[in-house]
Amino acid sequence: MATFLLAFGALLSIVNPLSGAYIFYGATREFDSTSQALLARWVAIYAFCIVAFSLYVGAYVLSFFGISLPVLRVAGGIIISLSGWRMLTEPDATEQKRSESPDPAVLAANTSRIAFYPLTMPLTTGPGTISVSISLGASRPSGFNAPLFEFFAATIAAVALLALLIYASYRNAARLADFIGPTGTTIFVRLSAFLLFCIGIQVLWNGAAELLGTLLATALQPTG
Repeated sequence: MATFLLAFGALLSIVNPLSGAYIFYGATREFDSTSQALLARWVAIYAFCIVAFSLYVGAYVLSFFGISLPVLRVAGGIIISLSGWRMLTEPDATEQKRSESPDPAVLAANTSRIAFYPLTMPLTTGPGTISVSISLGASRPSGFNAPLFEFFAATIAAVALLALLIYASYRNAARLADFIGPTGTTIFVRLSAFLLFCIGIQVLWNGAAELLGTLLATALQPTG
């Protein structure tokens, strides 16, 4: 139970599905309700796969390719910032645009295209989530024993519950938007986009600061 609460609390605090629902709605307003429900389901599935993969094999993959966590944060921060900036500066959807009936083939292509990128990665489970997942995975017990299996059971339950909350929040994003009205939705979408941009800059800065700190430490090491 302690492992479950630790993993779920850490992941929930950084993913925050409720606030992500407004970002999801802002990015999918041109889709109909059926497509939004399909997107919500696939985002939850992809998020589950990404977090579980990061928990159990993420550290090994980064080590294999020689990628450090600071570099991952820098790259992810750039992507998150660009996504937030694009959402922040795009024009509002007009009623005419919302009432249009796009071609089904184009709609299906757009749905499959954006389900993983950018809705899942990096908007829902970005470098911060991956970093936390890798850190949690690194603390797992060694050896094939009861504590290891308990760790896997607790963490997979935490990831599954997180994915369920993501689906529930994103699936009802339009209802949340209707509840607060068009003006409130626009405000929340813009604020969420601005916060997303700030989060991206913060993630980028954290990674860059770690890289600069490592470079400075190496430069100050005595030679000879």
